[in-house]
Amino acid sequence: MSIVGKTATSGKFRRNRWLLTGVLSLYFLYTFMPLFYVITAATKSNPDLFSTFGLWFAPDFNLWDNLHTLFTIQDGIFLKWMGNTAYYSSISAAGAALFSTFAGYAFAKYSFFGKKLMFALVLGAVMIPQTALVIPMFLMLSKLGLTNTAFAVIAPSLVFPPGVFLMRAYIDDAISNELIEAGRMDGAGEVHIFSAIAFRLLMPGFTTVLILAFVANWNNYFLPLVMLNKPDMFPITVGLAQMYSTAISGTGGVLLFTVVMTGALVSIVPVIAAFLIMQRFWQGGLGAGGVKA
Repeated sequence: MSIVGKTATSGKFRRNRWLLTGVLSLYFLYTFMPLFYVITAATKSNPDLFSTFGLWFAPDFNLWDNLHTLFTIQDGIFLKWMGNTAYYSSISAAGAALFSTFAGYAFAKYSFFGKKLMFALVLGAVMIPQTALVIPMFLMLSKLGLTNTAFAVIAPSLVFPPGVFLMRAYIDDAISNELIEAGRMDGAGEVHIFSAIAFRLLMPGFTTVLILAFVANWNNYFLPLVMLNKPDMFPITVGLAQMYSTAISGTGGVLLFTVVMTGALVSIVPVIAAFLIMQRFWQGGLGAGGVKA
């Protein structure tokens, strides 16, 4: 390995390499330590959770007992929360990715009145914290009688301004104007050009937005907290928060601490699985877009 003006044997190159390696190692430890704490905490009993070192395992391995308690407590409501979260996240992520792709394609490849102003509004929406919009949306949906429904959680999540921004930038480079013009000359309509030609080349960007939207909705807490009040409709984030509140209330729920940590660990697994599954389409799309005749 070499860099222009430097060689792998030069002292400056080696110092820079070790410096970057050290910075990346610190960043890895910073991001991995909370996850490792969740892993170790999920294997402990409640007394061990408070009496042993947090970043290592206890002598007694209680993961299976914690899992059994997690999936059986309150008649297995955790499975209900998992199903709710998967439903909300999947529908919201798919819709957000599609709408972001449609909007990004329109901004990148069409000229229309007010285009710059509308895109400026999209950029402005990126800067607005989503939590600031939850209360106005709650007031609006409550007037329509739509709170405490899946629609109240899914509909606001279909608007994903960062996805529009990313797709507009990606489409500018991934789809050439000549390709679109060739499709038009062959008599293809705009919908056919987008669905049969452009969308296949946009798969890496679409998959990226899909993953980002899925993770954002899977971890969403404030929106469902405000919109929902039935425990059977809670996602994992709200359900575990309610369980944790019971644990710290001092009303006999102290044994729920290990259950909450185990639930947090289990809730990570679907996100990792979704990323690994979608990564295959991501890499495949990159390969397909890079092949030239």
